[in-house]
Amino acid sequence: MCGRFTLTADPDELRLAFPWLNIPDAPQPRYNIAPTQPVAVIPNDGQQRLDYYIWGLIPFWAKDPSIGSRMINARSETLAEKPAFRAAFRRRRCLIPASGFYEWRAEPGSKIKTPMYVRLKSGKPFAFAGLWERWDSPDGSAVFSCTIITTEPNDLLRNIHNRMPAILDPQAYSTWLDPEELPAAKLTGLLKPYPADEMQAYEVSRLVNKPENDLAALIAPV
Repeated sequence: MCGRFTLTADPDELRLAFPWLNIPDAPQPRYNIAPTQPVAVIPNDGQQRLDYYIWGLIPFWAKDPSIGSRMINARSETLAEKPAFRAAFRRRRCLIPASGFYEWRAEPGSKIKTPMYVRLKSGKPFAFAGLWERWDSPDGSAVFSCTIITTEPNDLLRNIHNRMPAILDPQAYSTWLDPEELPAAKLTGLLKPYPADEMQAYEVSRLVNKPENDLAALIAPV
């Protein structure tokens, strides 16, 4: 599962990571991005732009948008089968830029879990594989939403959690952002665990447990 993440990169860092990206408004540093909040996304609509969608996928056929709060993640293994994700998997994919993410490690003999911050050793921003949808509300307005795809954990994350977000290799960006409908067979192989030796994880403050806390101190090692 991926339930919280950060995007703290400045515009220059984002342009280095995504040199083809149009960034009209530089995102403000976010240290505790939570479900149902707007998140920066790069949709596969051919515009190569940074936009903001609600985190929590609302399928186009949904009658109640509250379903989105239960759709913050999508398992890579079942994307082609689940009614909520299979159409978006073929047609509506996106990159979700991030600087790092949080996961909570269970401690033996304790009900309290330890928050861990995970990022690339290089400190560079990266992109989660995501899906997006447009939901038309009864009042005629459109709601754009997204979900983060998860996969099996690598050797680093395996000691923390049984899932990890699918971080795409930059060489896969162009395929993932192809605006054409693509078969699952061409996409599934991109959703593999990111190399553990390129990542690091460390304990951080339990202040991150509250979504209203959004400050740089949250990513400082304990």
